[in-house]
Amino acid sequence: MGGMADDLDTLRNDTLAALAGAQDRAQWDAIRVGTLGKSGALTGLLKQLGKLEPQERKERGQALNRLRDELTAAVEARGRDIEEEALQARLRSERVDVTMPAPAIVTGTIHPISRTIEEMTAIFGAMGFSVAEGPDIESQWHNFSALNTPDHHPARTEHDTFYLPPKAEGGEPRVLRTQTSGVQIRTMLGEKPPIRIIAPGRTYRADHDATHSPMFHQCEGLVVDRNITLGHLKGCLIEFLRVYFDKPNLPVRFRASYFPFTEPSMEVDIGWSKATGEIGGGSDWLEVLGSGMIHPRVLANCGLDPSEWQGFAFGMGIERLAMLKNGIPDLRSFYESDLRWLRHYGFSAFSPATLTEGV
Repeated sequence: MGGMADDLDTLRNDTLAALAGAQDRAQWDAIRVGTLGKSGALTGLLKQLGKLEPQERKERGQALNRLRDELTAAVEARGRDIEEEALQARLRSERVDVTMPAPAIVTGTIHPISRTIEEMTAIFGAMGFSVAEGPDIESQWHNFSALNTPDHHPARTEHDTFYLPPKAEGGEPRVLRTQTSGVQIRTMLGEKPPIRIIAPGRTYRADHDATHSPMFHQCEGLVVDRNITLGHLKGCLIEFLRVYFDKPNLPVRFRASYFPFTEPSMEVDIGWSKATGEIGGGSDWLEVLGSGMIHPRVLANCGLDPSEWQGFAFGMGIERLAMLKNGIPDLRSFYESDLRWLRHYGFSAFSPATLTEGV
């Protein structure tokens, strides 16, 4: 019996030592299976009990059962310890130092063109204007003919205008709109006066340099009502320009000009300094938009009686006004997608366009 007891002590000591040295779940599981599993060392000893004499089998069986209970408890205890050690190691590795500054988050900015459109919409919206939209691809009638633009007008030549194939064979070529005036025509055809809209959007002309782009943005305005006069036009545009540039005393000048769709027609200039670029300063003048009273033929083309209805229209380049207000020197920068430029000239989404007092 002494030899049999010795082998149980050896198994106990070897198993306890192996458990103490187990560093992870895989090593622990190998010890558990090697000792208590179906082919484990202790299980093998239990299977040999049948070969012993009854009295010896009884004593040996009791010793093996005590050892099995002891080793099972030791295995389970070491398993819990390994799980706890793994949890503590994970917590240490994932610990966050709440005293450290948070990582900087790079946020996007609102493009100057988008912000300028927002500002224009806010200012004209306070005057009672609504926003109207129309297609980028127009018929020649909506883009030219309805606006009293004759067939021989230079704007209708291919070196100024992008033409597209007609919808049907033998039809008239379509155009990428050269102005958002087509929206005005569609509005007058589809709505009854009084009308007061602005039409911001993309326009297209065959030109490209530091101050021109083949695709650019315009904002046109239209007012149609009874007894509309030139004074209404001047008051509207003077107020807009002074609010937009935040210059309550901004000098504004109206110069006689010619547009086929207005009569009389006027260019609108603002005071500025050619030497410094300061808006409202100096003794120089800078053209910023065109305007005029709607030509009677345009009203008639849209089914409105010129003897009953009058109105005025105006148009301005959105990029041009954005460049003047924000000191942007080159029009082409608007479309280069340079993140450094966008971060410099862009606007925070948390600072929406607002109106100054007095609108």
